[in-house]
Amino acid sequence: MGQVLGKVPISVVILAKNEEERIEDCIKSVTGWAAEIIVVDDDSKDRTQKIAQNLGAKVLVRKMDIEGAHRNWAYSQAANEWVFSLDADERPTEELKKEIEDSLGVDPECSVFIIPRKNYIGDYWIRGGGLYPAGQMKLFKKGLFKWEEAEVHPRSVMLGGTRGYLKNDLIHYTYKDWGDFLNKLNRQTDLEAKKWYKLSLEEPKKAAYKMNFIHALWRALDRFIRGYFIKKGYRDGFIGFMMAYFSSLYQIVSFAKYREFVARGRIGEEEM
Repeated sequence: MGQVLGKVPISVVILAKNEEERIEDCIKSVTGWAAEIIVVDDDSKDRTQKIAQNLGAKVLVRKMDIEGAHRNWAYSQAANEWVFSLDADERPTEELKKEIEDSLGVDPECSVFIIPRKNYIGDYWIRGGGLYPAGQMKLFKKGLFKWEEAEVHPRSVMLGGTRGYLKNDLIHYTYKDWGDFLNKLNRQTDLEAKKWYKLSLEEPKKAAYKMNFIHALWRALDRFIRGYFIKKGYRDGFIGFMMAYFSSLYQIVSFAKYREFVARGRIGEEEM
């Protein structure tokens, strides 16, 4: 799908894996608005690719190896100067699309726009715990922005220009339910433990200093205090408490998995 006259000169790049339940709504949220829609599929085993193709999106298949590198490759496929990055569980509001359209080209020095994001668990909008407005670098000029090529939690890197800030929200259906939250936590802690294990082979002294029970316990406590009290997770009542509690487990669970890798002297095939 090349650039279409009359549409906003922007490439929407959607990352997906086994998203047959959500990819249609995501694509439809930008169909008729963006000049180009690309779905970069992480070797899905369901109908994600077929649905995307039927909706007119350009589908590229690439198995994710390192998240940062995967994202950078995906954005490099865009035909337009401006790229709007979406995950399959994100939806731009009509107000956001209008604001993006009005903002493009206003400031020639601006290369990245920060967009506020509403995060949901089920149909509940999470307002506290640092999850709103939770600004995200989702709109940028190709070639002036990239992600650090790290396997987990890559950092953003600006290569030029300035930042702009949009006011309207991007909707993020973060978690379907608590089971989905824990499944994602499990996958993320797998990646974190894998990163730690690799560091222990490359820099054992640094690993020993950073990866120990006391450090993991302290980080778990710190995550809960920051999420529930400092970032006002308590405003969301029981949901806020559960979000802070489960999030605090990230460090300690990662440490437990890391210990398993060290004990057996390798990363299991299922974690590769």
